[in-house]
Amino acid sequence: MPTPKLTLQNICKSFPGVKALDGVSLELYAGQVTALIGENGAGKSTLVKVLTGIHQPESGQIAIDGKPIKLSTAHDAFGHGITAIHQETVLFDELSVAENIYLGHAPKTKWGTINWREMRKAARIILDEMGAEHIDQNTLLKELGIANKHLVAVARAMSIDAQIVIMDEPTAALSHKEIEDLFTLIEHLKSQGKAILFISHKFDEIYRIADRFTVYRDGQMVGSGLLSDTKQTEIIQLMVGRAVDQIFPDRNTQIGYILLKIENLNHPTEFANINFDLKKGEILGFYGLVGAGRSEVMQALFGITKISSGKIILDGKVINPKSPADAIEAGIVYVPEERGTQGVVTDMPIFQNVSLPSLRKTSKGYFIKMAEEFKLAREFTTRLDLRASSLSQQTGTLSGGNQQKIVIAKWLATNPDVIILDEPTKGIDIGSKAAVHEFMAELVEQGLSVIMVSSELPEIMGMSDRIVVMNEGHIIKIIENNADLTPEKMLVIASGMDETQQAGDAA
Repeated sequence: MPTPKLTLQNICKSFPGVKALDGVSLELYAGQVTALIGENGAGKSTLVKVLTGIHQPESGQIAIDGKPIKLSTAHDAFGHGITAIHQETVLFDELSVAENIYLGHAPKTKWGTINWREMRKAARIILDEMGAEHIDQNTLLKELGIANKHLVAVARAMSIDAQIVIMDEPTAALSHKEIEDLFTLIEHLKSQGKAILFISHKFDEIYRIADRFTVYRDGQMVGSGLLSDTKQTEIIQLMVGRAVDQIFPDRNTQIGYILLKIENLNHPTEFANINFDLKKGEILGFYGLVGAGRSEVMQALFGITKISSGKIILDGKVINPKSPADAIEAGIVYVPEERGTQGVVTDMPIFQNVSLPSLRKTSKGYFIKMAEEFKLAREFTTRLDLRASSLSQQTGTLSGGNQQKIVIAKWLATNPDVIILDEPTKGIDIGSKAAVHEFMAELVEQGLSVIMVSSELPEIMGMSDRIVVMNEGHIIKIIENNADLTPEKMLVIASGMDETQQAGDAA
């Protein structure tokens, strides 16, 4: 057995009300790619932040080449040769390629100023060595596409001779050719002895590029090993972990007439030929891998994204929401996945966030009645098991999971006809997930119709009456009866694999 380049042992990290990492371990090896696999909320993002010095764990040990290290800041991680390449590159658009590569460690003249000529020359050498001859080191970063920005991020890692490279969903916004180019570059990094952590939801990518795997579930490590010795179905079973029918509430909802009908909805770049319907009192699940286009469709229904053609028919009437205000007025509300930027006002207290879209209910004339605001907020946050010191607490001081509950409470308080929940339990602990699921069951029993977008297989299978599966901007299947559905079958459908490929995996 080779010696690990980087070792994490018994790492624990908690946030208010949530234990994000519970004694997890990880080993990365020089010249190898280790895939970190897990559903949303498994702890992958928190681990990346621990490795890059953004979060400090409460306990556990991190070691490089067997020597314990402490990553108190992002600068510490950089100094130890750890760098991360994210789905959305964290670089500076108004700086040149060379400046981005050498930001913070540019070569200096004897007078202590930046040696611009040497920096540009060194950047050119690195870009050429990694097969990026087409990128001009003097070009402003904003003039490059996503794929080339990724290459600049890799060049930055090579400029500091990074030994540990973290790639967090790096292919999400790339074309097939760009993905192949990235994989060629990863092979180059492996040949240089770099230890690579590769995070992806896409099993074809994982089996194509990775040597080892580690699976996290609910903040714990549940398995690891060599991919060559492990079938895809075994990894999926580790990810899912438990029987779906044991963790979701029983529902005896009487599903009624078609309330919402979508006909041939199209967008120039995000999705095409979207057709489905939503019935009164139904939970309609939307499932797909990263980049499937689910959120983009939902944002179109809510008036955020403008469609190029198609019809949205609500309760027999054609509506054309050109803004979220139009959608809310019609009876459609949307709980976004990105709660921090789209869902809450972090500088406002909890009770004001919840009452914000319902000021007509909590006001008399031109005056807001604070007692009514508190009453409204208390009703919905209690039902969602919000964990906070008081309803006057600043929303920005809460954990991500509790912020998500506030967003859900805010929109439910408007009494809509249709509520779209985009990753409703992302980042929420298991106990709070159960509370959200119970509340969803209660809502549909009262006649509300729910569209639930989720990447978590147990949730999508356990809560949905029907399931719409998307792949690359298209609906590829609507599952009317999921009684005999397994997580393995769902992933096969969502990945676009045919029965021949499925049989080959099982062999």
